[in-house]
Amino acid sequence: MYITCMAVALQIRDVPEEIRDQLTAEARARGQSLQGYLLSLVTQEAIRRRNLAILAQFDNRTDGSRLEGDEAQALIDAERAERDARIQ
Repeated sequence: MYITCMAVALQIRDVPEEIRDQLTAEARARGQSLQGYLLSLVTQEAIRRRNLAILAQFDNRTDGSRLEGDEAQALIDAERAERDARIQ
C-alpha cells in the first residue's frame, strides 16, 4: 500500500513590500530561498500548534504536581533533610 504526500501550494496576497524585503533579507542571511524560509516558518508554526494541542489534553489532569519550581524545590529539600536526619 502506497501513501503519497502531495505538496500543496500556498499563496499570500497583498504582502507589503517592506515585509517582503525583511523576509527576503532573513532568508538570505540563513542561506535559504524565500520559499524555503517561509516553508520553515509555516512548518514551525504548525508543529508548535500541534504541540500546544497535545499539551492542552493534559490541562485537567490531577495525577501530577501543580507546584511551582520553588515550591517543588522546597519540598525536595525538606524530604532530603528528613531522610538525612533518619540516616544519621
